[in-house]
Amino acid sequence: MNTSDQQSERNEGPSRPTPAAAPMPPADTARVAQPVAAAPGPATPSTEAQRAADPGSGDPAAGPGPALRDPATPPPEAAGDAGGTAHEQPRTPGGREAAPSPVGRLAATVERLRREVRAAQADAEGRALVELAKGILVERLGCGPAEAARQLTELARQAGVTPLEFAVEVINRASKDRVSEVTDAFMAAVTGSVAAEESAAVRLRAAESGALAAPDTQAVADSLLQHALGPLGAVAVAIWAAGSDGSLTLAGSAGFAPVEADRWHYVPPDVATVGRLGLTELAGQWIGSLAQTGLPTIGRQAYPEGGRVAVPAGTGGRIHGVLEIAWPSFLEPQPPQVVRQVEALAELCAHTLQVYPHAQVADREPRVLPDASELMDLADGLHDPALVLVPLVDEAGQLVDFRIQHVNDHFLDPAGRPRAVVNGALLLEAYPMAAVGSDLFQRIERVHATGEPFRARRMSLTALVDEVPLSAVADLSISRHGTCVLLIWRIEDETARLASLLQHAQRLGRIGGFEEDVLTGETTWNDQLFALYGRDPSSRPVRLEELGAHAHADDAVSIGRFLRTLLHHRRPASAAFRLQRPDGVTRHMRIVAEPVLNTHRQLVAVRGAYQDISAQHWTEVALAATRDQLAQTEQHASERSRLALQLQHAIMPPTRAPLEVADLQVAVRYRPAEEEQLVGGDWYDAVVLPSGLVMLCVGDVAGHGIEAATSMVVLRNALRGLAVTGAGPGQLLSWLNIVAHHLTGAVTATAVCGLYDPVRRTLRWARAGHLPPVLVRGSSAAPMPLLKGMLLGVVPETSYEEEEIELAAEDTLLMYTDGLIERRDRSVEESLTQLLRQARTVAPSLDQQLDRLLTYSRSDTDDDTCIVGIRLG
Repeated sequence: MNTSDQQSERNEGPSRPTPAAAPMPPADTARVAQPVAAAPGPATPSTEAQRAADPGSGDPAAGPGPALRDPATPPPEAAGDAGGTAHEQPRTPGGREAAPSPVGRLAATVERLRREVRAAQADAEGRALVELAKGILVERLGCGPAEAARQLTELARQAGVTPLEFAVEVINRASKDRVSEVTDAFMAAVTGSVAAEESAAVRLRAAESGALAAPDTQAVADSLLQHALGPLGAVAVAIWAAGSDGSLTLAGSAGFAPVEADRWHYVPPDVATVGRLGLTELAGQWIGSLAQTGLPTIGRQAYPEGGRVAVPAGTGGRIHGVLEIAWPSFLEPQPPQVVRQVEALAELCAHTLQVYPHAQVADREPRVLPDASELMDLADGLHDPALVLVPLVDEAGQLVDFRIQHVNDHFLDPAGRPRAVVNGALLLEAYPMAAVGSDLFQRIERVHATGEPFRARRMSLTALVDEVPLSAVADLSISRHGTCVLLIWRIEDETARLASLLQHAQRLGRIGGFEEDVLTGETTWNDQLFALYGRDPSSRPVRLEELGAHAHADDAVSIGRFLRTLLHHRRPASAAFRLQRPDGVTRHMRIVAEPVLNTHRQLVAVRGAYQDISAQHWTEVALAATRDQLAQTEQHASERSRLALQLQHAIMPPTRAPLEVADLQVAVRYRPAEEEQLVGGDWYDAVVLPSGLVMLCVGDVAGHGIEAATSMVVLRNALRGLAVTGAGPGQLLSWLNIVAHHLTGAVTATAVCGLYDPVRRTLRWARAGHLPPVLVRGSSAAPMPLLKGMLLGVVPETSYEEEEIELAAEDTLLMYTDGLIERRDRSVEESLTQLLRQARTVAPSLDQQLDRLLTYSRSDTDDDTCIVGIRLG
């Protein structure tokens, strides 16, 4: 039924057929299918009682009777008397009923009329569905209206359901629309409850009937809450209309206080609310508890802990608003059947919002949106390329594409195609990469659905030409106007892009360009040069002849040389000077310029650039100061290392004269560290004592530098002085430990000390944390036993274990420091094995053997090394 038909029925007024009257002949099936807009007149209590007692009696079009009656309303028979049950009649002292007062009669009458109006409304809503089902039977069975009414009554009786429930079943089977699909899904999922199945179908069809017959969005909200959402536990519903700017307008509400509805009549764009989430999330929002989200919305104070549902109300690929539903308590996750019911109700709201977008807001006039022709005129008035897009929907009402209805005169295709090729084509046919290579199509679809405009800078556009993708960068603007979409793009010009790159390069490099016309005296600066000079862009540029007045006085000579070369000799020139800015800041500048000559070799203009080199200048000054400081530091370090090395060589020469001992060869080697600044603490000693014994020792003081070298000298001299006492090597190391412990700086060191008796050919030795000596005998080489002995200087007092070994002829004994074998990538045991392998090769002389050990050493620690070797004759 169209709007004029609905209005006509409302003007004709309600009419209730009597039980004996024949059903209305459905001359027009579509007209019969529309629900009755107005409720019938009030029925008498006796009539209501008869209908409640026998739903199938009388006119079958009378509806289900109590099937849709409010459960809280008592049956009509309970209000048969004037007083009703709400106001009990007063009694006299004798027990007789007193005469009812005028107020009591009036209250009883109001209560009775209220119940009759409710029953009449339910009766009218049910009658609309029954009449629609009768029209379907007339068309399907080819019978008259009276026969269709009898068939409906008889089939309902055989099925054991009310005529209204059977009528809804007939409508669902015939329509196969969204409501019928939702009802079938719900009935397939619910088992064991026939009442639940039937009530779902009746509720949805009653809600649909009320929504289609409603005169505005407010009536739609009342119908949805009463028939469909109330039985699901909902207590309030709000229908929001979406504006083209992203705003929300409360088009209708039910269950919320009028004051609350007035407060929320308009929600500006970009305000985060529950309804806003339903607009931005196409799948809808199902919120278990409103308190957990913290989002503001209508009725938040009344239901702070309740659940909320916000579902977009759209049809044909376009979103017209949002359906928001409130529950009084926590909302558990709902089954898919209930979700589909809510989505179907949101689609009903979308149809209503198309007709009544702002019915509730009297002070806000709905916008008059231009049609396609007006939008085409608007596009032709733009200086940027623009396309007018018209949505294309399929038979199911789903958006599948947009047709390019019009392209303006300034249209520029990214692939270079003419306007005629693109105009009239489908968007995805002309630009298939819009849905694959970028999200352009999704953006357009989103704008068409929500009405929110979209703008982006430097977005990539790709077009296929002969299956070759061609890309371009453009600034986009997408907006919805009525049912059409206006797409504007500004493709980045190569010249503009290069100019932008040059501008950014000048800004980052702090470079400003200029050009001066010699004939007219006109000087042109860019904005960057005004910033470098610290001058206002509206001020007059400084000419080259005035440059000296803005520079430091000490730079006058270099500026004069620059001007003579440029203006008189007509050659490119450059100069560095200090610029005195008006704000008192001095900047170091560099100017580079070249002359512009005509065909007669006459100077007509000068162009060039200034560059702020202050940062470079101060960096060079800092680097120069740093270089001077480093050179001075290196000189001091070199002098310090030279003195330490001289001291070490004076005490520890690399070689020394051989000792004069019968049948004994003694040789020593000292190799300093490879880096001169790493003066070490390795030391050796070989001396004949007054007792005739030969003292042999090597040691290593921890650390490098002057401190290590001086500590080495102290320990070496102390051991030589203690050796004249005739004490054994263990005792000598005990005394040397006391000396090391009391030295300033907590010195620690390792050492091996041995006393060789030439008469007995024996060697007594001890070690203090040092590697043991190596004994080479024949073709074998082995380390001597690892005696117990702690590092020197660790504890105040300690003792050291001694051992005596008898040497044979041709034996070679080697004492060394760790600089001979130590490696960073190997253990000490592996390095010692390598030393033993080299020591087995006996050279003709002891000196040659020590040199061979130093040559083939694989040490990589750059540490100094000491070797003491003896060989018996």
